[in-house]
Amino acid sequence: MHVVIIEDEAFAALRLKKMIQDFNPEIKILAELESVAESVKWFKSNPEPDLIFLDIHLEDDLSFAIFDQVNISSPVIFTTAFDEYAIKAFKLKSIDYLLKPIVHEELAAALKKYEQFSGLHPKSIDLQSLYNLLTTNEKKYRERLSISVGPKIKMVEVKEIAYFFVMDKGVYLRTSTGSTYNIDFTLDKLEELLNPDSFLRINRKYVINITSISQMISYSRGRVKLELHPKADNEFDTIVSIDRSAKFKKWINR
Repeated sequence: MHVVIIEDEAFAALRLKKMIQDFNPEIKILAELESVAESVKWFKSNPEPDLIFLDIHLEDDLSFAIFDQVNISSPVIFTTAFDEYAIKAFKLKSIDYLLKPIVHEELAAALKKYEQFSGLHPKSIDLQSLYNLLTTNEKKYRERLSISVGPKIKMVEVKEIAYFFVMDKGVYLRTSTGSTYNIDFTLDKLEELLNPDSFLRINRKYVINITSISQMISYSRGRVKLELHPKADNEFDTIVSIDRSAKFKKWINR
């Protein structure tokens, strides 16, 4: 089986690739693509794969824009962080969908479903209806995140998250009760998923919930130093950067 992965999160793509190869080492990954533009270029100059793993939201557009520019007959398994979109995709007759973070059991079930697949053509997948759903509906933000804790999946309510932070090349969330979990999303992706009324990225390392601020202190060069609850591991990591200071002040006064 030849597979293409279209995913703009490098860590998520790497994790998916490993899980696919763990399921069946004979599956060949032909390409790992990050954007609509890169995908269109690849499909115009390469044979189609047997199966595509397709993230709905890519760095430059919704992935459905790929189908507007090239004819693709390969079956698709959608991958998404948005559960309401995933359910719609499934109902619109994609082979299957995988809700991030993807777990081994669900991936195995989707690949087994593909093995039983008997020629569904993408014309029977109502891509236009799904595209319309994503582009015309009111913007919806995540209310909960699913995270992997060993072999188990745990649901965390977004309102219970105090902040997200980068540490040792990984991204973590910390709840209001002080629990810390590793997550698959980058801070850039989290900015898209979270309600900007409640969450703001204050610098390269932190996205915070406004309810986590326990104290604000004037700092050098017009910046603001924040004390968070629960307390951050390094208090100097929670200084609002110069380029985000104006946005931060508007945010807290909204």
